[in-house]
Amino acid sequence: MGRMAVAAIVSLWIVPVSLTVNRIVPDPYMDEIFHIPQVQRYCRGDFKTWDPMITTPPGLYYLSLAYVASLFPGMWFAKGIQSLPELCSTAFLRSTNAVMAVVCSVLVYDLLISLRPSLGEKKATFYAVLIALYPLHWFFTFLYYTDVASLTAVLAMYLASLKKQFLISAMFGAIATLFRQTNVVWVAFVAASAAISYVEDLCEKDHVNLMYKKLKIERKDVIFNKNSSAVPTLRKRRMGASTNSSQLTNSKVIRFLPLYDSGLINEIVELALKLWRLKWKVLVTFFPYLLVLLVFGALIVLNGGIVLGAKEAHVVSPHFPQFMYFGLAAAAALAPAHFTLGQASTLWQAVRRNKIGNFINLLASLVLCMIFVHFFSIAHPYLLADNRHYTFYIWRKLIQAHRSMKYLLVPVYLYSWFSVTTALGKAQKKVWVLLFCLANALVLIPTPLIEFRYYTIPFFFLILNSKIEENIKWIVIGILYASVNIITMLMFLYRPFQWDHQPGIQRFIW
Repeated sequence: MGRMAVAAIVSLWIVPVSLTVNRIVPDPYMDEIFHIPQVQRYCRGDFKTWDPMITTPPGLYYLSLAYVASLFPGMWFAKGIQSLPELCSTAFLRSTNAVMAVVCSVLVYDLLISLRPSLGEKKATFYAVLIALYPLHWFFTFLYYTDVASLTAVLAMYLASLKKQFLISAMFGAIATLFRQTNVVWVAFVAASAAISYVEDLCEKDHVNLMYKKLKIERKDVIFNKNSSAVPTLRKRRMGASTNSSQLTNSKVIRFLPLYDSGLINEIVELALKLWRLKWKVLVTFFPYLLVLLVFGALIVLNGGIVLGAKEAHVVSPHFPQFMYFGLAAAAALAPAHFTLGQASTLWQAVRRNKIGNFINLLASLVLCMIFVHFFSIAHPYLLADNRHYTFYIWRKLIQAHRSMKYLLVPVYLYSWFSVTTALGKAQKKVWVLLFCLANALVLIPTPLIEFRYYTIPFFFLILNSKIEENIKWIVIGILYASVNIITMLMFLYRPFQWDHQPGIQRFIW
């Protein structure tokens, strides 16, 4: 069991499904009509032509170029292929994501081992395989989209940060931004969470060293007391100096920087003090991340915005409900852990512990969310016009089923986020949970288009840091994922339809 087992099991479905997709849908489909011709230009040596409809950087194209170039010698020797462009077919380019999906599943396994060392190889293998079935990630493994490679780079960055290889982590972060611009937020998130752990570890070491020094001083005092009983005044003076020195040092390191959780505000205050005390060490250690952020910021200024192409269709907008949609989608994707009577009872008991305070917080959140859905619900033209996406039907049949429906869903959004943050709080510090929420807000709120693909990276951070212990819940999650994958792939392959206003075959897609 382990990495090889995860890679082998994931390959068991990737290979046959990839072959089936390429046989039934051999031509580029949806966003592939922009991505595939672009990388094929690169294969021909044309690096100057750029499709203005492409919104993301060319990281996936360079990755595919390197991948195809690595295959070329063997293919040339085996089949007599004469040139590199012959290998840049739709099927070969799609296989880039197939390879990345296998790598991604191995990274998930390593992350589970790093985050939960007590899990064991067998359980980590089992969980990694089930996570690889997550429907959004699974489906786009078989098409030429940026999602799989983007997720792989972000997870590699996260894993390297957990192993305290910060330079390598920052390098993967830079690569991640070449797949998706919004990954710069996850670079900042990983850097911040790594800095918190780094500072905590240093302060823990300082605390241990102080306790050790204090113990040595006390032992010396005991020996001195035995040898100098005739000079009590000097002994008291030394003990007083020792005690005062110890108390002074402890007041700087322990009292002002407590090692226990005492609420979010206290966590933020103690973390700020720790960061200030160790600011130069933190700055030097995490400078590679800062460099990535600075370079990215400079490129945004030069480009005049974060989007490369089709800027008029991707204008930054205050889409606050998008943040709420993710909470519901994430909780639904982990329904056996969140939408159960047991979880509802646990959350209710948590609310009852401080009835007045929690009631005020819930009421304020409810009012705020009502305002958000009333004034900031956005129906993007792409969402309304394209009935190939499942979000088209969710918007029309659920959110817009009645004028009151978007308000009736607000309590469900709140429950979902409450459940998600509570689950994360069992595994991570409150500050980490806050950073996770802020990162989600920065990624999702400016995005006017509802796309479930945008939820993939935050969902992986969520599931990796959620301590779902019961195997039965994991089994149910796996069954749900496999069922959704079978249905969506059958719909994609065997339920094509046509538009009256546009020739060609259309297919249902996430």
